Amino acid sequence: MDHFQDLQILPDPEFSTPMLMNALFAKLHRSFVKIENRSIGVSFPHVNPDKPSLGDILRLHGDSMDLLRLQEEDWQSGMWDHMKMKAITPVPDDCKFCRVKRVQVKSSADRLRKRYAKRHQDATVSQVKALLPDTLEKRLKLPYLKLKSASTGQSFMIFLSHEISTNQMNSGDFNSYGLSEAATVPWF
Repeated sequence: MDHFQDLQILPDPEFSTPMLMNALFAKLHRSFVKIENRSIGVSFPHVNPDKPSLGDILRLHGDSMDLLRLQEEDWQSGMWDHMKMKAITPVPDDCKFCRVKRVQVKSSADRLRKRYAKRHQDATVSQVKALLPDTLEKRLKLPYLKLKSASTGQSFMIFLSHEISTNQMNSGDFNSYGLSEAATVPWF
């Protein structure tokens, strides 16, 4: 993981930066599925957890050959007017490391109630509501990507956590979103 490539979303009067980032990331995910990616990770160097916002840069991390192979897939088609692809560049020597991972929680109390009622058909509505009150609901205040499932057509959100660590790199595999529970990517 000695190289990186930045993809910067350009300002657009018709589309917001988050909307364009969602579209770009969806294309990247489909390409990762196609090539069965396990070696390229992603990060968002302009992430702002206070807003929450992922910013305008999607950074790809990997070996130069893996990044070149991904580029050959031409997965960015349809996005050229909305982004600037920078050159594949060596990672600086004095960087920290960051684990970018997906954070999931059981969010909606209504959704949890429906699932419970499906599994426990003998339970009444009031019993289910008592077991799973509205206070159970958790809200994440993390930056996220909004994607659409290719198989079901449903929209869903991927909440992302950037955990910046010391100067120690952890190796490991990345999933089809370029995320990992264990592996880190260079952070600078």
